[in-house]
Amino acid sequence: MKSFKALLVASYGRHYLARAIEGEADISPQALYQVTSRGKQHLGAVGDILEVQETGPEQAVIEKILERKNLLYRSDAYKSKSIASNVDQILIVLATEPGFSPDLLGRAVIAAETAGIIPRIILNKCDLPNKLPAARKMLEPYIAMGYPVHEMSVKHDLASVEALLQHVQGRVSVLVGQSGMGKSTLLNALIPDAAAQTQEHSKKLDSGKHTTTACRYYDLPPAKESTSTKSFAGALIDSPGFQEFGLAHLSESELQHAFIEFRPLLGKCKFHNCSHGDEPGCVVRSAVDAGTISAQRVDLFRQLRHESHNADAIQAKLK
Repeated sequence: MKSFKALLVASYGRHYLARAIEGEADISPQALYQVTSRGKQHLGAVGDILEVQETGPEQAVIEKILERKNLLYRSDAYKSKSIASNVDQILIVLATEPGFSPDLLGRAVIAAETAGIIPRIILNKCDLPNKLPAARKMLEPYIAMGYPVHEMSVKHDLASVEALLQHVQGRVSVLVGQSGMGKSTLLNALIPDAAAQTQEHSKKLDSGKHTTTACRYYDLPPAKESTSTKSFAGALIDSPGFQEFGLAHLSESELQHAFIEFRPLLGKCKFHNCSHGDEPGCVVRSAVDAGTISAQRVDLFRQLRHESHNADAIQAKLK
């Protein structure tokens, strides 16, 4: 049976769909394969480059997952769930209505910082003027820290879609967000044939029942000004909407460094293990009092620190 490299383009639990990479000998380029893993040793993520072995017509098994540039995932004390790998940026999709969770936004930014992925915040439904001021207020700490924020109305303002398009072309971006934020609408606006790509995936798996729990990889169309058929146009990885973003796998040190506004102050608190609560001599708390660091962000750090310590205690008991 043939062995070849393939890109993992859809994940449904431990059921995968992979696409043969162009240039592989004796393999039809872009051919889709149903791919399985042997036990738990090769748990894939959408965006992975795989070495697979053909086991039958349009069937293959994972032999190896090539080294990842990064891996975006969430976790609690008991398990972790991969979202995507080998990505350049994360598009955090929020909306003025229904109201978004600032907690989930903060966690997604921390996950991106830890994985070395650029976070880009999308504020959708900005055509609702009554809801816009409150949404902008919640984003002020992120704007102050320099995170890019795109105000959009995907359904009503094509210019805002065009403005975002230049930031996703030539990159692999992953879409994350709560349900109801307009993530699917944005996907379809950026990739007009996304529905056709979805249908192709579902047909290959002979089922659409996994659609709501699937992560999927979509190819962006070539840029209008591009004359090359070989240049990488970019891709979007769509993830299911979720209400929680656990980061129990992060250590306290990783958390400290993932809060970019903390970095200039690290090591300057009176106590080396300062929780940035009510300890004396806490420079982070002093910065909150001075208005240079958001109290909401410090509260998030303390919550994540608590979750990390709890996860360590639970894992110690399970051993």
